[in-house]
Amino acid sequence: MRAVLTRWWDSDVMWSWRHTPVAVCATVLFVLLMVGSLGAGWIAPHNPFDLASVNLIDALLPPAWEEGGTRNYLLGTDSQGRDLYSALLYGTRVSVLIGLAAVVLSMLIGVGLGLLSGYAGGRLDAFIMRVADVQLSFPAILIALLIDGVARAAVPAGQHDSIAFPVLVGAIALAGWPQYARTVRGSTLVEKNREYVQAARVIGVPSLVIMFRHVLPNVMGPVMVLATVHLATAIITEATLSFLGVGVPPTSPSLGTLIRVGNDFLFSGEWWITIFPGAALVLLVLSVNLLGDWLRDALNPRLN
Repeated sequence: MRAVLTRWWDSDVMWSWRHTPVAVCATVLFVLLMVGSLGAGWIAPHNPFDLASVNLIDALLPPAWEEGGTRNYLLGTDSQGRDLYSALLYGTRVSVLIGLAAVVLSMLIGVGLGLLSGYAGGRLDAFIMRVADVQLSFPAILIALLIDGVARAAVPAGQHDSIAFPVLVGAIALAGWPQYARTVRGSTLVEKNREYVQAARVIGVPSLVIMFRHVLPNVMGPVMVLATVHLATAIITEATLSFLGVGVPPTSPSLGTLIRVGNDFLFSGEWWITIFPGAALVLLVLSVNLLGDWLRDALNPRLN
C-alpha cells in the first residue's frame, strides 16, 4: 500500500499539481467547501430547516460584525429567522450532490453512446451524432427546462417535491451527454485503428470486450477533464433552475434557491441574504473550473 501511494505521489500528474500554486489553492478551497457541505449536519451551528428551532424574532439580523448582529448568527439571518451560515452549508451540499449525480449519469450515457458510435461507425454512428448535433443547437438550460417541464406535467402536483431531485439530475444529465459522446467518439476513431486493437481482433476477442477493456481506458483522459468542467456547468444549471423556481423544493433549498429568496431583499438593505449564497456559488464553481484547467494541462502530453 505504501509503495502504491509513493508511486501515485511521484507520478507526473501529482508532480504537476505540486508545482502549480493555482491548482493547490483551488484544491484546498474545493476540499473546504466539500467538508463544510457534506458535514453540514455536524458543522452547522443550527438546523435552518427545523421549524422548532427557527425564531421569527431573529429575522433579518445582519452579520455578526455589523451593528445589530450577534455571534449566534455569524452571517446573519433571513426573513424567517434562519441562520444563513447553516443554510449555506446545507444548500451547498444539495447543489454539489445534484451536480455530481448529473455528471455521473451524463458521463455514463455519453461515454457509452460515444464509444458505440466511434467503434461501430456506419449508420449507427451517423444517427447518434445527428441527434447530438441537434441537441447541441439548443442551449443546455432550455433542454433542462423542457425535460423538467415535461416530467412535472406527467405527475400530479402533489408529487412534484418528491420527484424534484431525480428530475433535476435527469434533466441536467440529458442536456450534457452530447459533449461526452462527441469527445469519446473522436478518441475512439483514433484508438480503434491502433495495433493493439487490430491484434485483439485477429485473435478473436469479441467487439464488446475490445471496446470496454482496451479502447475505453485509453479514451478516459479527455473524459475526466470534461467531467470536471461539466461539474461546474451542472452546478450553475441547477442554480439557474432553482432560481427560476423549477428546482429543488423550499424544504431542501440549494444555493440557487437561497439566491432567489435573497433577491427579494437585495434592494431593501438586507444584502447579506443574497450576497453570501452568490459568493458561495462563485467560489464553488471557480474552484472546480480551476481544477479542470489544471487537469487539462496535466493530462496533455504536448504541454509537458
